[in-house]
This record gives sequence, C-alpha cells and structure tokens, in this order.
Amino acid sequence: MISPTSTALAAVGRLAVAAGLLVAVAGGVGLTGHLSAPPRAPIAGPPPEPVLERAPVSPGSIAPPVEEPPEQLAAPGPEPDPLRAWADEVAAVVDIPARAVVSYAHADLAMREHQPGCRVSWATLAGIGRVESDHGRFAHRTLTEDAVPSEPIIGIPLDGRPGVRAIHDTDGGVLDGDTTYDRAVGPMQFIPGTWRKWASDGSGDGIGDPQNLDDAAIAAARYLCAGGRDMTTGAGWWAGVMSYNNSVEYGQKVFALAESYAEAGNRGLRE
Repeated sequence: MISPTSTALAAVGRLAVAAGLLVAVAGGVGLTGHLSAPPRAPIAGPPPEPVLERAPVSPGSIAPPVEEPPEQLAAPGPEPDPLRAWADEVAAVVDIPARAVVSYAHADLAMREHQPGCRVSWATLAGIGRVESDHGRFAHRTLTEDAVPSEPIIGIPLDGRPGVRAIHDTDGGVLDGDTTYDRAVGPMQFIPGTWRKWASDGSGDGIGDPQNLDDAAIAAARYLCAGGRDMTTGAGWWAGVMSYNNSVEYGQKVFALAESYAEAGNRGLRE
C-alpha cells in the first residue's frame, strides 16, 4: 500500500534485459493529465498477506540492475504482437498472468519515453503488484484481458487500529465505497488521496481507474520516479519502493520478486 506522503547479488546483467523487447514495441503508451473519474466501486475485501521470500540485501545498498537493451531486439519479429508473445513466455515460467506482464511492460515503456532518467523496470513494478494483490488475483479473483480484476480489490478501512494508520475519507467513497475511512484500492493498492495526485490513463480510454492494471502500473511507475529518482541506484530504488511502503521487509520481498521476474523475462528472450 502506498504511503499517503510520500551483499550485492550475483544478478548483474539479468534485470530488465527484457527491456530490449519493450523498446522494440514502444509506442501508443501515454500519460494523460486530464482524466474523467472511474465508476464507483463496491467494497470487495482486504488486501493480501502473501508469504514471500526476502532478498538478503540492505536498504540503499544496491538496486536490481538495469542494462541497456541489446540492439538486435529492435528488429521486427515474426509475431504480430511480440510483447504479448514474450509475456506469454514469462507467464509460462513464473506465476504471473501474461496480461499483467503486458501492463507492467507498457508502464516501463511509457516511463522510458516520458521520464527516461528514472529507468524504473517492469520487473520492479511486477514485484510490487505481486505483494499488493497477486497481480489482481487476490482472493481467487482473475485478471481479465481488459486488465481489471474480476471483482474490485479494496482493502481494509484505514481506521487507526493497531498497525494501521488512520486516514479519514478523502473521496466521498467514490473509489473505495467507504465514506468514513479511506481504503487502498486496485491491483497496486493506491490510497484514494494518492490516486488523485498520480492518476494515469494507461489503457487509452480517457479514464484513470485504479482498478485497471494498465492505469495503476503507470501511476505506480510515476510515483516511484517522483523527485527525479534514478531507480537503477541503490539509494533511488530503495527510496522509491519504501515510499510505496515504508518497510524493509516489503522492499526485500519486492527485490527478490523483481529478480525472479527479470530472470524469467530473460529466459523468454533466449527461447
């Protein structure tokens, strides 16, 4: 869940080699400044509490590395949609829906165009998406081909109970169905007040909807890149991820997931 305010591993060379394929299919992904409001959503359930491995890294020490994409991947391939073909390969190796991979990759592409100095990786976004909602599949939901969960994902009320910060309603219940307290919403678990600032349209329908993973992934990428962060540095990566959730354990889980997803993406490129 995003905060309302804002050793080394033998992995160098793995994270985001798949970005070369992303560059090959760049285009058509934009960031929209003026968006219409998404429809009201009913209360659907609490966020997940996944049991995930933690990477043995210290905050600020290192970031999952990002390489420049190999030039040969810029050549057109035989597939009509090489990005989706690659996403299918990734999904066959790790437990992540191909449609979710496409959402994260589109966000990566958008940021390469609009904020290239940040270089946030699709794999880092995927790591966050896994921790927050199992890529939109929390509580037996499925992620549809429209990039929305089969039922809205809405978290517990932020009512000040032990371990939970109190955040009174900021959206009149429009996004979370709760007019008393805010709740984190969607596959990337945005608090309504944070969504209001970072809402993005990744699907191209003119609506910034936190329940749509295309939209939420780009919004999350923009949030991580705030303040001119360079997500390829240890300081930048950890600052970004811990602004999303100020927990070392959280960051270590995202790091481990990002590594595993990048490895799967690289394997898909080689096959």
